[in-house]
Amino acid sequence: MNGEAFSANLVHFARYLRALGLVVGPETAQDLAAAAGAVGLGNRLDTYEAFKAVATVRVGDRPAFDHAFELFFGTEGITDDSQPDVAFVTRDNRATRASLPTLAGFEADVNDDAEVVADIGGGSYSERLARRDFGMLTQAEREEVRMLIARMIWRPADALSRRWVSDRRGDRPHIRKTFSNLTRPEGDLVPFEYMARRPRRRPLVVIADISGSMELYAEMFLHFIHAAQGRLGRVEAFVFATRLTRVTREMRQRDAAHALGRVSESVQDWSGGTRIGDTLAEFNREWSRRVARGGAVGLVISDGWDTGDPATLDAEMARFARTMYRVVWLNPLAARAGYSPEARGMRTVLPYVDDFLAAASVLDLREVVRMLESLPSKSTSGRLRSVVR
Repeated sequence: MNGEAFSANLVHFARYLRALGLVVGPETAQDLAAAAGAVGLGNRLDTYEAFKAVATVRVGDRPAFDHAFELFFGTEGITDDSQPDVAFVTRDNRATRASLPTLAGFEADVNDDAEVVADIGGGSYSERLARRDFGMLTQAEREEVRMLIARMIWRPADALSRRWVSDRRGDRPHIRKTFSNLTRPEGDLVPFEYMARRPRRRPLVVIADISGSMELYAEMFLHFIHAAQGRLGRVEAFVFATRLTRVTREMRQRDAAHALGRVSESVQDWSGGTRIGDTLAEFNREWSRRVARGGAVGLVISDGWDTGDPATLDAEMARFARTMYRVVWLNPLAARAGYSPEARGMRTVLPYVDDFLAAASVLDLREVVRMLESLPSKSTSGRLRSVVR
């Protein structure tokens, strides 16, 4: 069996499923290969069930999947000449004709202008896409990147609450429980009980810039916030240009496209100017006490271009930093070679920032997630702990 041709066949199969409307991402071909390796190809029913488990997520996907499976892996005697040509859309949004192979043929006859990713094991296309700057993506690539962001794995670090709970490994004696145990038969031994602070999910407050200078990046950051909302739970989301808008409720929609649609309806200053100082002042005045309790992490996403008063920005950023357990600033421009924070707004806020990170690609966002996962449960002192470019 030609392994390279079989890999190309699976990639082509995944693309055909996506053309039929199934939710298929860059890693689907890898998952199909893993499924084939797990159940083998000797039993057609086993192969069908394994591929169906990988490629379908809704009941309505079954008819389209059955049609595609029959074309690709149906009757063994089907040859390339007897199969229909099907049009699908490549990543550069061009329609391409492709001959659909079956396992009998093992040849993926695809036009030269359609890039076939046969390197299933390495995940080469998805990794290349993860490194692409959001501002340079084509429309088809943006769809793929949205799926990569939605599939990101979050394992958030816990914080310690003020409430104490019984814990044998705790570092503080639990006097009440210790004396309560004296009424038991073993009370004459007076065994000490201990307690510790109860762990809880640390809140995340996200304030994202949607001004004109962030237009190429704003959509992907909103998808990132939506993914965080689904994984972390305790997420408060705000967007701003010339004024602040709370979008936490809109972001709680399960479907990302629906959530972003609700956000676009509620926000009135898309692609406007940038007044970071006034925005932080409104947050500090109206929202800080309500959403920043419990050791929240403040995540600000902006390129730092500000048209407001520098004195206001300095004062409000200092106040914002005092209310947050940690301040993280994400700047898409920081990913560019030779970048230096020369913008007036960026220079003003840096003294109050704990972590200044690049955020122009999926790879950058993965680093942000890792940083959030590694936060200590107890607070530490100091500002600008890390700068990643």
